[in-house]
Amino acid sequence: MQRFAGKTVLITGSTGGIGLETARRFHAEGAQLVLVDLDASLLQAQAQALGPGVSVFLADVADEAAAHSVFSELARRQMRIDVGVLNAGTEGKIALIEEQALADFDRVMAVNVRGVFIWMAGLMRLMRAQGSGAITVTSSTAGLQGARMLAPYSASKHAVLGLVKSAAIEGAPEGIRVNAVNPGPVSTRMMDAIDAGRGELREVQTRSAQAVPMRRYGTPAEVAAMIAFISSDDASFTTGSTLCLDGGLVAGRG
Repeated sequence: MQRFAGKTVLITGSTGGIGLETARRFHAEGAQLVLVDLDASLLQAQAQALGPGVSVFLADVADEAAAHSVFSELARRQMRIDVGVLNAGTEGKIALIEEQALADFDRVMAVNVRGVFIWMAGLMRLMRAQGSGAITVTSSTAGLQGARMLAPYSASKHAVLGLVKSAAIEGAPEGIRVNAVNPGPVSTRMMDAIDAGRGELREVQTRSAQAVPMRRYGTPAEVAAMIAFISSDDASFTTGSTLCLDGGLVAGRG
């Protein structure tokens, strides 16, 4: 299926577990890719593995000047962006609120909220000029409920949903759709770091998986499939939505 043939997709945080699978999914469906991340060697390896039709940009998503440089280069190349996937994020320090330094909180908010705001603004500006586009933001089930030892992360993911809903309202008249995907526990490096911060890794993962109604963690490929769907024309009347990929976790706690 080539739902994105002739289209260009920009992905931030492209070298992480979910970002990597999302890039593979879009590329397999015919998209040209613009990949943004902090690790130059991983970006180059990703581009080589994917093959033709991939442009890479080294940037800290929280750096407004870096984002401006990327969008200026895209304009110079006269590239349109049909889909933006704002996936870059950090879990931050795994600790109780009183054990978190203000610097820990600020870094999480800088990447997870400021970063989304900066790149969303750039994409909205570009897509208004085009007259269409889709933006999908990676939030989390931690953006729908509290998360022990992850207060800055949870706060940041709640904030992201406010940005998504506001952007969806603002972009709708110009044919710009904005949605969020909210993964629960997914087997990635980030999830391993969170689980390890809460105790012995395997023990925590076993206990956490049992708390999910489907009795397992999700996979990056499952999240990538949802991102591709909600970003495609198959979801042309969907905007301002938050879609959970959590094996029933949030429903089970309702």
